[in-house]
Amino acid sequence: MKMVALSLKICVRHCNVVKTMQFEPSTAVYDACRVIRERVPEAQTGQASDYGLFLSDEDPRKGIWLEAGRTLDYYMLRNGDILEYKKKQRPQKIRMLDGSVKTVMVDDSKTVGELLVTICSRIGITNYEEYSLIQETIEEKKEEGTGTLRKDRTLLRDERKMEKLKAKLHTDDDLNWLDHSRTFREQGVDENETLLLRRKFFYSDQNVDSRDPVQLNLLYVQARDDILNGSHPVSFEKACEFGGFQAQIQFGPHVEHKHKPGFLDLKEFLPKEYIKQRGAEKRIFQEHKNCGEMSEIEAKVKYVKLARSLRTYGVSFFLVKEKMKGKNKLVPRLLGITKDSVMRVDEKTKEVLQEWPLTTVKRWAASPKSFTLDFGEYQESYYSVQTTEGEQISQLIAGYIDIILKKKQSKDRFGLEGDEESTMLEESVSPKKSTILQQQFNRTGKAEHGSVALPAVMRSGSSGPETFNVGSMPSPQQQVMVGQMHRGHMPPLTSAQQALMGTINTSMHAVQQAQDDLSELDSLPPLGQDMASRVWVQNKVDESKHEIHSQVDAITAGTASVVNLTAGDPADTDYTAVGCAITTISSNLTEMSKGVKLLAALMDDDVGSGEDLLRAARTLAGAVSDLLKAVQPTSGEPRQTVLTAAGSIGQASGDLLRQIGENETDERFQDVLMSLAKAVANAAAMLVLKAKNVAQVAEDTVLQNRVIAAATQCALSTSQLVACAKVVSPTISSPVCQEQLIEAGKLVDRSVENCVRACQAATGDSELLKQVSAAASVVSQALHDLLQHVRQFASRGEPIGRYDQATDTIMCVTESIFSSMGDAGEMVRQARVLAQATSDLVNAMRSDAEAEIDMENSKKLLAAAKLLADSTARMVEAAKGAAANPENEDQQQRLREAAEGLRVATNAAAQNAIKKKIVNRLEVAAKQAAAAATQTIAASQNAAISNKNPSAQQQLVSLTLDHHMPQGSQAQAEDLSAQLALIISSQNFLQPGSKMVSSAKAAVPTVSDQAAAMQLSQCAKNLATSLAELRTASQKAHEACGPMEIDSALNTVQTLKSELQDAKMAAAESQLKPLPGETLEKCAQDLGSTSKGVGSSMAQLLTCAAQGNEHYTGVAARETAQALKTLAQAARGVAASTNDPEAAHAMLDSARDVMEGSAMLIQEAKQALIAPGDTESQQRLAQVAKAVSHSLNNCVNCLPGQKDVDVALKSIGESSKKLLVDSLPPSTKPFQEAQSELNQAAADLNQSAGEVVHATRGQSGELAAASGKFSDDFDEFLDAGIEMAGQAQTKEDQMQVIGNLKNISMASSKLLLAAKSLSVDPGAPNAKNLLAAAARAVTESINQLIMLCTQQAPGQKECDNALRELETVKGMLENPNEPVSDLSYFDCIESVMENSKVLGESMAGISQNAKTGDLPAQHTHDAITEAAQLMKEAVDDIMVTLNEAASEVGLVGGMVDAIAEAMSKLDEGTPPEPKGTFVDYQTTVVKYSKAIAVTAQEMMTKSVTNPEELGGLASQMTTDYGHLALQGQMAAATAEPEEIGFQIRTRVQDLGHGCIFLVQKAGALQVCPTDSYTKRELIECARSVTEKVSLVLSALQAGNKGTQACITAATAVSGIIADLDTTIMFATAGTLNAENGETFADHRENILKTAKALVEDTKLLVSGAASTPDKLAQAAQSSAATITQLAEVVKLGAASLGSNDPETQVVLINAIKDVAKALSDLIGATKGAASKPADDPSMYQLKGAAKVMVTNVTSLLKTVKAVEDEATRGTRALEATIEYIKQELTVFQSKDIPEKTSSPEESIRMTKGITMATAKAVAAGNSCRQEDVIATANLSRKAVSDMLIACKVKTGALLWVDG
Repeated sequence: MKMVALSLKICVRHCNVVKTMQFEPSTAVYDACRVIRERVPEAQTGQASDYGLFLSDEDPRKGIWLEAGRTLDYYMLRNGDILEYKKKQRPQKIRMLDGSVKTVMVDDSKTVGELLVTICSRIGITNYEEYSLIQETIEEKKEEGTGTLRKDRTLLRDERKMEKLKAKLHTDDDLNWLDHSRTFREQGVDENETLLLRRKFFYSDQNVDSRDPVQLNLLYVQARDDILNGSHPVSFEKACEFGGFQAQIQFGPHVEHKHKPGFLDLKEFLPKEYIKQRGAEKRIFQEHKNCGEMSEIEAKVKYVKLARSLRTYGVSFFLVKEKMKGKNKLVPRLLGITKDSVMRVDEKTKEVLQEWPLTTVKRWAASPKSFTLDFGEYQESYYSVQTTEGEQISQLIAGYIDIILKKKQSKDRFGLEGDEESTMLEESVSPKKSTILQQQFNRTGKAEHGSVALPAVMRSGSSGPETFNVGSMPSPQQQVMVGQMHRGHMPPLTSAQQALMGTINTSMHAVQQAQDDLSELDSLPPLGQDMASRVWVQNKVDESKHEIHSQVDAITAGTASVVNLTAGDPADTDYTAVGCAITTISSNLTEMSKGVKLLAALMDDDVGSGEDLLRAARTLAGAVSDLLKAVQPTSGEPRQTVLTAAGSIGQASGDLLRQIGENETDERFQDVLMSLAKAVANAAAMLVLKAKNVAQVAEDTVLQNRVIAAATQCALSTSQLVACAKVVSPTISSPVCQEQLIEAGKLVDRSVENCVRACQAATGDSELLKQVSAAASVVSQALHDLLQHVRQFASRGEPIGRYDQATDTIMCVTESIFSSMGDAGEMVRQARVLAQATSDLVNAMRSDAEAEIDMENSKKLLAAAKLLADSTARMVEAAKGAAANPENEDQQQRLREAAEGLRVATNAAAQNAIKKKIVNRLEVAAKQAAAAATQTIAASQNAAISNKNPSAQQQLVSLTLDHHMPQGSQAQAEDLSAQLALIISSQNFLQPGSKMVSSAKAAVPTVSDQAAAMQLSQCAKNLATSLAELRTASQKAHEACGPMEIDSALNTVQTLKSELQDAKMAAAESQLKPLPGETLEKCAQDLGSTSKGVGSSMAQLLTCAAQGNEHYTGVAARETAQALKTLAQAARGVAASTNDPEAAHAMLDSARDVMEGSAMLIQEAKQALIAPGDTESQQRLAQVAKAVSHSLNNCVNCLPGQKDVDVALKSIGESSKKLLVDSLPPSTKPFQEAQSELNQAAADLNQSAGEVVHATRGQSGELAAASGKFSDDFDEFLDAGIEMAGQAQTKEDQMQVIGNLKNISMASSKLLLAAKSLSVDPGAPNAKNLLAAAARAVTESINQLIMLCTQQAPGQKECDNALRELETVKGMLENPNEPVSDLSYFDCIESVMENSKVLGESMAGISQNAKTGDLPAQHTHDAITEAAQLMKEAVDDIMVTLNEAASEVGLVGGMVDAIAEAMSKLDEGTPPEPKGTFVDYQTTVVKYSKAIAVTAQEMMTKSVTNPEELGGLASQMTTDYGHLALQGQMAAATAEPEEIGFQIRTRVQDLGHGCIFLVQKAGALQVCPTDSYTKRELIECARSVTEKVSLVLSALQAGNKGTQACITAATAVSGIIADLDTTIMFATAGTLNAENGETFADHRENILKTAKALVEDTKLLVSGAASTPDKLAQAAQSSAATITQLAEVVKLGAASLGSNDPETQVVLINAIKDVAKALSDLIGATKGAASKPADDPSMYQLKGAAKVMVTNVTSLLKTVKAVEDEATRGTRALEATIEYIKQELTVFQSKDIPEKTSSPEESIRMTKGITMATAKAVAAGNSCRQEDVIATANLSRKAVSDMLIACKVKTGALLWVDG
């Protein structure tokens, strides 16, 4: 298919050449640059890596560099756009404090934070995080307000004094630090501009000494300048001492005749206050003389050391204003920030007045005009100052804390703080850092020249004297040999090497075992030739081939990894990673041998292909064995042996894949790959020769040896690259193999760079260096060609749909429009993008239509294009309307509806292209997931030996994914059934795959073998990633292929019918054979359990078809087809396993009838969807369903043993007819004889009942025999019972006996039915409990009859009952394999202990009462009841403790299952009957959604600070999602129309997926808290959860606009209340200041006017509850806007009162806060009363809330009027406080239990506030001052409120416990 090309103008900037080029939108930026260099000659200058593409803008700051890894369509480029191809490197001048300027080449696309690494490394600074850059601007360009206080001509006198003081003190206010998160260009830094490098954080400067001369010099210059300009105050003596050191640094040692008074310029050596002091210069020279012969470096060390002793050293000062204690006056103060503390410093003397350690800072807040610190419990009040540099202070504190945390984490990781366990951990986790404790000292040195010739001693040989030659020794030579040391002189193995040796030995045993296993074929049972057998064989062959291919991929990748990891110095080798790679090879070889044996047995042996396959596998095993021998640390083998063995593995792997027909890579590609690898080797050989030339002319022996070593390493790395290419070439399609080849290429690249650097250091011969550089360039180019070849193979074959870019854009932008409801401007902007995308799609479709040969297809394309164009036109009109009326919600809704229509039209137009792309993505994801699962299985099997937790290992290996693994080959391009089969198998694979991931991660900490643990962890991580991609791909594929599920299900059922017919023909010829693994019992159980699934799915199919719901009908049809497939397989297995031909035919016939009826049912359901209301169609559907149900029952009844149970049931029914007579003849037997016979018959029947229960656990024949015996015993018991009834003296007694006999008959029938049901489906929920209950009912009914018949003998009935019950229990004890209760093992132990005591007491009572003849006492019942309650509470406590403990160690499997179960309930057909309205459920869903979002944010924070707290948060999220899913289901059920309900359900499910991922990442991070990769994944998952929460909320908004507006308004009001609390904090601290000289009178009228408007809004809000949703929404929005405005004007009014009257400010703000709280309650009441009748209780709540609202607004107006009246405002404050306390008491007395918790300590702390308020009130009463009264009112208000809240919480908790 022809692709949509993107035409771009490429401007090569350095020569201003513009070329128009076409690219595919999906082209990566890196590939686009490569194409430009290939096609544009002007672009072929310099290194390709130095150039990139730049999208310019009119504003230079807004242009962007295109990232190499992104695609062009990511940047939404359009035809004709101009991209600049230019160099990313640019020069930047950096000035040091010593005045020196360095020009550094920087990457223009990187941020300042990234560039500081480059700049500091070029200068020689390692701790780059403590430095920053300053942009030095001209004074005129400085923005107003960059200093602490604004500069203005009208500044008051004190402010001007502050400016002068700040200039004098040299504070940090005016330093224009660059932002680390933005680039130079984004901050307007020009290329010609010079930036100042300066230390910003003084953290690690204590470690700077003479060993770091660069940083030492910078520290010296910065300290010198700060001392001279007065930033560091020093005494005269100290100043002279500093001057002496400075003279030593600048002039060297003291010279008497030269260094004398008049020589120095004192202003450069002393602070200005000491320049004119007498004798200053002489004193400096005396100190200079004391330095003696001290070097410059030593003098700088002394200078800096002395500077560190200054109290102001390392302090960043800010000039602020603070409130003078006891006065309403602001005074200047210096605020200092250091690495340890925050300090208040005297601005004149710089004496430290107060100091707070950083560890005591709980939080801080910066505003435009102030900065506030909260020290928690370390200080009673906040510390607040006035400054405009609050943000800069905040960043400085945060920066120090970040550095401290980073350093602490580094220390914690490497054990730098003396932790003994850290050392032990390092030895086991990272062996390469371990220490050799016992070592032989092999001293090395330079070679010594000398003669090695010794005097010859000649002796005659055995054959007499022989001739000998005389010669001379060659001249002494020196040669450097690089290679393996002789074993006899090797140092002892390190612990890491010893661990590797253990791994290799274990692996060699495994390889040898695999070789032995491959010596013979597997023996398979005889297989039939029917269709099902052939399908089974083909499926097994496909599965085996796929698994073998995956395992061979892992073996070759592991081999390449071994080659790469063992390339360098053995001392630097990561032996744990090597062991992991070897473990991967051996474990996959072991698993591969099993698959090879099975595949060889299944393959046709006519040409010996099975034997050839085994031979190829043995060859591969032998090659692996050779590799393991070569890489042993003690082998002493040269490197070439390892490379040769690796190459043999590659060749053997290719042969094996060719044997199974899985060699995807063509031979030509492999030839090209090897030729390119050899080209790299040849180029490297040339480089080595050139390096040799350099070594020959090098004069320095050390440098010469470095050149030789670097050249040798270069040659070795290239030979290893060739070996790696040879290894992975047969499996290059695997991403892991490509990764290993790329890694080998990186090693070559690094070795080439090292070789070039060594040559440059060894000689200055430009010609030789030029030759070396040219040879290195050839190597780099050859390496680039090789890697490009690999990347081309990796990317080829992926379909790029013609309409991909346009359709993706349309889908994304429409989602943005949906989520932007309420923001008209954003919706219109997105609409413009949408119009362009649809225009591109329409043009592409019309172009295809013109090129189409088939006229019918052309017409279809044109029709679809017209439909899309019409939808676009409607959308454009709607966008115009929204743009013209941005506040009109109806216009926005029309735009949303138009966008939805456009989305539907796009799906219809590009359906085939979209579907093809989605299915292809699913195929790839399925293959990757299956391969990852295969690797995880191999890793789990390998970890079994070293797993210290048997239960965890058993749980891991018990998970089998064979029947769930999706196969990518299942989906052909146009085969719908194959596509759906792939989708279904993929979805079925997700749950077991997720369980395997959880189990693997849980098992990793308990695996003692590090290599095995690393392998298992990596495999689990890869599987989790693959599952996430598979989940997304399967969901999208299901959406695309879902509407065709009914046809696919019909085809499936027809195929099953044909298979059963084929099986019947094979059975007639006695050729029907069971498949491997099938037994009669297993197949019978499968058939029974599946029959219920078929019935339930058919019932759902009927319901959905009757309702006309196509989506759910398709889902039900798919589930029905899947269940029928299992049923057909089980029926065939039963027929093949039975020895009765008649029974086999009956089973196959009944199963075929089920398939035939099911096909008719699905066909009728399809017809019913066409005419949903057709009565005739519904009747036909019901008739067909009834017939299918009958066929299904017949099929189940064909199972062995079922007919015998039916016969027994019929016999019991016939015998029970004897009880239907009106009267019975008198008995002819004596009473004792009749009673004895009845007792014996009762015992027999009771025993038979136990045998029936036991038979359900055994073979099918046992149930048949047990049911027959039970029927016979029932007949005898019935006769004995009738005989006993004849002994009755009265008619009434006789009827009681007959009634009991009828009960026994009914209980017996129920027992047989329960046994029949359980035998059919042993795994059915509650089936075993129902059977046990039925058996107990039989026993109890027998007991009742015996008791009735033996009432004349006191005590006998109790004894008989007890004996029968003991007999029943005895049967349970003889078969202790089945659970009889839900208690755990420990609960059972505790129950046994408790009941043992009761049993002992009861036995004592029996003995005692047997002597006296009294009845048993009943006094123990209450005690037993109480003990049971205590037991329950104890079990609850244990469960809570266990859940908390499990979450703390990262075991999140239960949480994941809980979320998954909650998600599955959303898909249940019919939800429970709603008990509320949509509004009720909408509110709770919003509540839990926001709770989940908050928890996700907390998890992001805790992942960095406290990972151990993630468990509790994950548990909270699980609980919240459970509530959310339940409420979401009800909200979806009550939403109108149904589409909104479906959208709510879908988005809640999507949120569930996100919660599962987040919980899993939280568990993984708890297992390994330092894993930075998992932290990043957790943060991404948390962001995804937050985004999905917003989607849920947007779906709810569509359900009811009015109530959602209420919820939104309530949220806004809550924000206002929080803001007012902050304002109260500032007012209390005395920092709420007036602006521009305003007075309260300026704001009074505005407050009154806005308050009246709020009253009007309140009326509309109350009336809106009974009005339409639109009016309610409008009223809610209006009230929220008005309260926002009112809060602002009241805050301005409070500020105008001045910070010298903070208590009055607080009174006024409390008044508006009361109004806001009342409005919040009113909005909540309005939401609850919406659409309710007038007599509903919620209406009364609404009226009460409105009354409180009016009261509080009135109170606000009174407070406003009293504010300026000093005589009454104290009284007014008390009145407001009293009214507030009354309202709080009302809340306290309500029945609502708060969600917060309160500790006893908090309650005690609350009483302290009451005590203080009381004391304040007494003092105010004595003083009668208004200020004291107001302060009392404010304090009392807060104290009483806090106390009531704490008591309410505690009372609620107690009520909950009592409840």
